[in-house]
Amino acid sequence: MDAMYKGKSVAVVVTAYDEAPFVGRVLETVPVYVDRIYAVDDASPDGSWAVIRRVAERINESAESARAVADGGDGRRIVPIRHEENRGYGGAVKTGYERAVDDGIDVVAVMNGDGQMDPAILDRILDPVVDGEADYAKGNRLLAPEDRDSMSTFRFVGNAALTGLSKFATGYWTLSDPQNGYTAISREAIEALDLEAITDQYGFLNHVLTHLNVAEFRVADVPMTAVYGEEESSIGYPSFVRYVSLLLLRSFLWRLKTRYLVRSFHPAVVFYGAGATGLAGGLVGLVGSLARAVRGAESFTGAVASFVAALVGTVALGIAIWLDREENAHLEVSPYDRPDEDVADDGPSDRLGETAARSVD
Repeated sequence: MDAMYKGKSVAVVVTAYDEAPFVGRVLETVPVYVDRIYAVDDASPDGSWAVIRRVAERINESAESARAVADGGDGRRIVPIRHEENRGYGGAVKTGYERAVDDGIDVVAVMNGDGQMDPAILDRILDPVVDGEADYAKGNRLLAPEDRDSMSTFRFVGNAALTGLSKFATGYWTLSDPQNGYTAISREAIEALDLEAITDQYGFLNHVLTHLNVAEFRVADVPMTAVYGEEESSIGYPSFVRYVSLLLLRSFLWRLKTRYLVRSFHPAVVFYGAGATGLAGGLVGLVGSLARAVRGAESFTGAVASFVAALVGTVALGIAIWLDREENAHLEVSPYDRPDEDVADDGPSDRLGETAARSVD
């Protein structure tokens, strides 16, 4: 395969579920420096699969896209893949990852089939990984005020809440916008991850960050603006929030156990335990004291003891967060600065200085 971007072969996984009005345009606008496009239809009940096949057939017939696959494949630029049963967003991404690794691709990006990810900035997402600054890069719509302007208040509040929970779960304390699916990852990182252990559902993006942290891979946050149009989300938000919240709790406990107990002992786990116990116990005590005070049966001593327990728990939790953040600072390349505005949008930026990464010390 002829490497088309800074000496690296690049693929894009385009995921689609009920995206018939949008996925064709997404496939057509993937930049020319991308070697392979894996269009994964997750058993859509609409016409997404027909659109993917039609666009793939037309593009694959063009002389410009006739490239040989690394292992001697059929030379298709777009590889249509269809799940017989719906596996979820994470399942579609993992299918693309596995095919890309089999084809010897160096860096694999993900673009959703809903048209919300601007193909003109794909090079910004790729650069941290291609240039060796990070093993995984993700877009971030929360870093710049102008990027947040296109996001509704509902989306922003929900995203901010998930960002806070995800910091605990993943260990990447400077990252935000964890639900952003515009990503790039190295082949080495894909091969090191246990994909089967990562959820197939919409919590995939949060879950994969936790697994990247446990494997001690570097992650970059790249400023970007989302493109919102007439597409409708297929996510049921109440069930999504409930599922992802529990997933993040399990991920947090698994990360602490694996990195700070099994692999090697770290005092952060002690402070997390003491902090959670003290804060929870103190708050429960204060609520009980208030209830007894209403009945006229509460003593001043009990309320003070509960307050002190909550205060000590809060301090211990703060120390735990500080220790955890220090331990993981070398794994964060955040934020990855926006290129100058005069950089052409229709081609990759090949000057690392224009997107200088500032690692957290």
